[in-house]
Amino acid sequence: MAKVAPSGTRSILRHRGGFSAFVEGAIKLFCLVCALVSVLTTFGILLTLFSDSLVFFSRVSITEFFGTTKWAPTYEPPTYGVIPLITGTLMIAISSGLIAIPIGLLIGIYLSEYASSRTRGMLKPGLELLAGVPTVVYGFFGLFVVTPFLKKFIPGIDTYNGLSGGIVVGIMILPLVASLCEDAIRAVPRGLREAAYGLGATKTEVTLKIVVPAALSGIMASFILALSRAIGETMAVTLAAGAQPSLTFDPRESIMTMTAYIVQIAKGDIPAGSNAYYTLFAVGLTLFAMTYLMNVLANKLVKRYRQVYT
Repeated sequence: MAKVAPSGTRSILRHRGGFSAFVEGAIKLFCLVCALVSVLTTFGILLTLFSDSLVFFSRVSITEFFGTTKWAPTYEPPTYGVIPLITGTLMIAISSGLIAIPIGLLIGIYLSEYASSRTRGMLKPGLELLAGVPTVVYGFFGLFVVTPFLKKFIPGIDTYNGLSGGIVVGIMILPLVASLCEDAIRAVPRGLREAAYGLGATKTEVTLKIVVPAALSGIMASFILALSRAIGETMAVTLAAGAQPSLTFDPRESIMTMTAYIVQIAKGDIPAGSNAYYTLFAVGLTLFAMTYLMNVLANKLVKRYRQVYT
């Protein structure tokens, strides 16, 4: 015959159950509030950018903004061709990606597949330390170390140049690529490796033909995330690449990125309400659109490769 709990015990259990439900509900509500804060913050940023950008585009045509190649909003007569800022930003992102992506991927493969636990324990903190260096320090490193080194081998290179900025940003985002690639590769199930070894595959064949393709979604996401980080970099690019908004594809020359322009105008004495003032929001909206498109591309790539290799 089943035993019936005393009435006092049942009361305690009901009390505990009610308290647990209250705690669970409070935690759920707190998490919901945190999620709403992030969403509302994003909408607030978009609202600010859109509202002030509309004021700018009511004074300056979109055709002039995206169709001309001279950027001088603070001179007379002012010109508002944003193409030099876009090309400067893309030059930094591409050059830094050419440095960080292959090296970071190789580091991630080594740490995940080849390095011993002791070696990984020594190299991992070094990467994390590199990721924690302030960006302004990278800027001074590019200005006083990288550029003098480049001048020894590349004659005619400017003191502020796109190549130095790309190298510095590439070094800066290298830990991000390496860490995310390692995490993606280590997340591949061990059974895939053991099955390949059972068929007689070598370590290199397992790594390149089994593990890396299986982790490709995470690897591609790390690439896009690192490039988005490079596009949004400010201080290192401002100090190393310069502040000359010229339309050039020569990395030896001084360039200006969109973030560098925002810093230059924000710290100046531009009167509020002027066209130069509203260029801050127009350039910021353009930068936001570029990073948003890269994130959309990253999500599509992740879904595509996840469907192929899962």
